[in-house]
Amino acid sequence: MKNPKNYKQLIGLGMCFCLTFHGAAYGKGTVLPIAQENNQIWAAGAAVLSLETRLAGPEELNSKGSPSGPGASGDGGSTFGPSASDSRSPSSGPASDGTSPSSGPLATNDTDPSSKAPDSANLSSGPALTDTGASSFGSGATGVPGMAGPGQPGAEQPSGQPDAIQPAGDGQNGAAALAEPEIQAEGAVLLDGATGKVLYGKNADQQFFPASITKVMTSLLVLERCNLGDVVTFSSSATTNLESGAVSLNITEGDQLTVEQCLYGLLLKSANEIGNGLAEHVSGSVEAFAQLMNARARELGCTNTNFVNPHGLNNANHMTTPHDMALIMRAALEKEAFRRIDTTCTYEFPATRKEGARTLTMGHKMMQPSDSRYYEGIIGGKTGYTSLAGNTLVTAVERDGVRLIVVVMKAKQTHYEDTKALLDYGFANYGVLMGR
Repeated sequence: MKNPKNYKQLIGLGMCFCLTFHGAAYGKGTVLPIAQENNQIWAAGAAVLSLETRLAGPEELNSKGSPSGPGASGDGGSTFGPSASDSRSPSSGPASDGTSPSSGPLATNDTDPSSKAPDSANLSSGPALTDTGASSFGSGATGVPGMAGPGQPGAEQPSGQPDAIQPAGDGQNGAAALAEPEIQAEGAVLLDGATGKVLYGKNADQQFFPASITKVMTSLLVLERCNLGDVVTFSSSATTNLESGAVSLNITEGDQLTVEQCLYGLLLKSANEIGNGLAEHVSGSVEAFAQLMNARARELGCTNTNFVNPHGLNNANHMTTPHDMALIMRAALEKEAFRRIDTTCTYEFPATRKEGARTLTMGHKMMQPSDSRYYEGIIGGKTGYTSLAGNTLVTAVERDGVRLIVVVMKAKQTHYEDTKALLDYGFANYGVLMGR
């Protein structure tokens, strides 16, 4: 005992006996090295810290060596043990800039809350991590042995949640969150003028009676086949083959007008006998012109259109759809003369045999700056109404290089309200709608 070496040996033997007894008492039956036991203590503490970080968020932890916020500086030391802050695993929470590796900046206002993934969403589709993502604390990224973290093998992902949050405006979550306008008309469509893409549709491919929006097709064919200075001579059949009450400029047999003057009368006043006169001028008869109208409609991609006259007066076989009518309007807008004539608010119409010179006023109220329904940026439009068709309306607007076309059919005095709602919806959400 006096020998220091013997004294130290005795102390060592005593410690080994205590450790052996300690192991036996717990059924281990072996001596557990102190270093290994300390290692497990460090590991358990670090696992708790990792779990707390994921659940509470770094800003809610204490400051005794643990992270106090995203991207905490320093050596990453923790009161519980060494930190792995420089080798982030897929389950260690959001990146220091608040972004998800696979989704870019998180959108807080532009995505559907029901489709927003939690912060621990599957990040397997993001950029490759700088390490293996394995934990030194055991299996599973959480540091708890046998427990897989989000994005790891064996982990169950929340049901009904996407793998990663997508930025608003990508045509997915951002588009899904949009509230579509409530359209009261029975049929309607919103079309992108540049691409022909349908951005909204309500019975867009259902047939309706078009009424006078038919005259957009009549104008297109006339502009494609005639010169503005050509003279149209009106026949008896052109001026008398009209139903009672049809809009007219009181043109009579023998009256002569230029094609340009006729188009002003057709698009501003919606005079039906002028439609007949132009049809006969182009094709020789109304029937032949109707065949030409249908052939041109098919060329434009129309699939449910059948025209039998150039003006749209009631006929059981004269029908089209909102989508088809938007395609026709899109083609007409390519003609500069159509846009110019069709957006003229007032025009001095020449005298004819039965009438003196008169001022024609545009019937589309959204083109009139003095009207409460005025809509800035209109480049074309046409109204329509018959007892069978109800209110119909075609409108095209261009703003900041974006051209939108709206067609409303079978409305009951809501055609302007519906058109405005669709235009507002289209311009406010154009990027998202085009990304769908």
